[in-house]
Formats: sequence, structure tokens, C-alpha cells
Amino acid sequence: MRHLLTLLLLAVTPLGAATTVSISGQDFYINGKPTYPGRIWQGTRIEGLLMNSRMVQATFDDRNPDTAAQWAYPDTQTWDPDRNTREFIAAMPEWRAHGLLAITLNLQGGSPQGYSKDQPWHNSAINDDGSLDPAYLARMELVIQKADELGMAVILGYFYFGQDQRLKDEAAVLRAVDGITRWILKKGWRNVLVEINNEANVKYDHPILQPDRVHELILRVKAMSQDDHRLLVSTSFGGGKVPSPGVIKNADFLLIHGNGVKGPAAMRQFITRVKEAAHGHSYPIVINEDDHFDFAEKDNNFIAAVKQRISWGYFDYRMKGESFEQGYQSVPVNWTLSSDRKRGFFQLLKQITGGL
Repeated sequence: MRHLLTLLLLAVTPLGAATTVSISGQDFYINGKPTYPGRIWQGTRIEGLLMNSRMVQATFDDRNPDTAAQWAYPDTQTWDPDRNTREFIAAMPEWRAHGLLAITLNLQGGSPQGYSKDQPWHNSAINDDGSLDPAYLARMELVIQKADELGMAVILGYFYFGQDQRLKDEAAVLRAVDGITRWILKKGWRNVLVEINNEANVKYDHPILQPDRVHELILRVKAMSQDDHRLLVSTSFGGGKVPSPGVIKNADFLLIHGNGVKGPAAMRQFITRVKEAAHGHSYPIVINEDDHFDFAEKDNNFIAAVKQRISWGYFDYRMKGESFEQGYQSVPVNWTLSSDRKRGFFQLLKQITGGL
């Protein structure tokens, strides 16, 4: 009964797209126009960038009864995946008003503790044989549909290194890739960008999800289409890591991370290395995860990336001793602008982009 509402909504949500995301050269376009049209900030052209935030717990649930109780809300002392998704959707218009144009989601989520050595919980839309869980997809559909209505892109990850081991073999991985891709295409969404897996260079059990072979899955997604439309696809690499040659050659855009890139000077050096590695490929480069803040400073990782014309993505988790109001990655989540850190990001985002 817990998932009845979302299952019913899955059955009645209309097909079709209000938002189309495309790429021209190094710029992102939404509905045929470059993002942030005409926007210049401190002499830097913002037009064509895709500012984003890592929000992978939008559809979180835990199938492991031994760990599920720890995600209880402080007010009810219970966990409710539908409440989580409902509150996420309610927060989205405010994020959009501040200039956020993309959210990173993942069908296997991310660590609900921010960072974790071990991940015994079971948060996955993908079953061990590669088939897909209808209740999880139902929640994801609600979020993608709302993003579509708001004119926002979704960077949708298929796999996460804390959960990929739950797929029994490579055949299951391939079945999942095909099933998820067909699901997106059949829904008719044009606002979904695919991230095969979060940080391909980190702890994946299946070789096809590791750096030397993950481009095979990029090519597999690119080969699928419906109504002459295919998905734009890439995958991400861990903080400070330059993507592998196969990904650089075959991706539609590059996804890199700023975790571990300590300070704006290091960020500029990292971006230079990525651009040098991608020389000869004209496509956007997007940071869709960075846990460095300092938003009130004159220089920080966000500003350093933007001034190199690299889209930047906010990653915020609840740190040791912090309250429920903090962080977007730690479960349960307060999805509002409920902390100084969140407000700092969104205020700077609005300054840079001009907001709506």
C-alpha cells in the first residue's frame, strides 16, 4: 500500500515533452535557445552553461530491513519515500527561480550519509537480474515530469558504486541499461541527459562500468532511439580525475567532479588538464558534483569553474554533528533552503545567472 499513490500516478502521467535540452558546440540549449540567454557576469559569458545540483536522494528508499529504520524523519520517527519525493517536488520551483537549470538524480542514489565506507542499505531501482522496480520508477517519473514542466534538465545516473554489486552479472547490467533507456525514450522526455554511472573510476564491481569499458555503455545508449530522437549521454569521474580516452572520444558532453579539488587555484588547474585531454572535441564540460563552498568569498570553486566557462554543480551533505536542516544528500532530507550553506549557494547562483 505504501507505493499505491506513485504507482497510480505512473499509470496516468501523460507522455510528451515541454522541455527539450540540446547541445550546440560547447553550449546547452533549452527549447532551441541557449541557456541564460544574453547573460554576462563579471565579464564572463554565462549563456550556454548548465548550473546544477546533486539531488540524488529525490527517490530514495531502502529495501534492507536491517538499515531502513535509520532514515526516519525527526518529526514522525518513520521513513516515508513518497513524502521524500513529494517534498522534493515542492521545493523545485524555488530552486528554478534562483537559476538552477539541472538536477542530478540517480536510479541507485548515492550514499545517504554523504560519504560512507560501507553501504549495506539497498537503494536501487534495478533488481539483481537487471529488471526495473515499478515503485522506484514511479517516484522518478514524478520528479522528471516536474522538471519538464519547470524547464529544467535532469542528469539521470543509471548506476552508483555503492549499489552496482547488487546486479548479478554483466548481462544484468546490459539489461538494465536497455530497459532504462527504453523507458526514458517511450515517455517522450527530451529533458533527460544520461550519466551512465557516478564516478566510473571508483569501486565498481562490473568491468563494463569501469573506466576502460564504460564507453561501451555510452555507445549502447547512443545506438537506441525513438521517433528519430536519441539521448545525450556521458558518465562522470571522481574528484580531480580526467575522464578516460574512451569516454572523451564517445560522450556527448563531459562530466567531472570537484571533490578533492581543494580551492579555486586547484580547480583552474584541473579544468586546464581536462580541456587539454579533450582537445579537438567541441562539447560542454560540466561539473555535476563539488563539495566545496565558501560562497561569500570573492573566489571559490564555483566562481573558478564559471570563469573558465564550465558549468558547476553543488554537492551538499550533512556533516558530523549537523542538524536535519543541513545537506541535500543525507537522508532524511530537508529539501528547502533551510541552512546558511544552501542559501549561500542559491544566492550566488542567482547573482551569476540572474535567476528567472
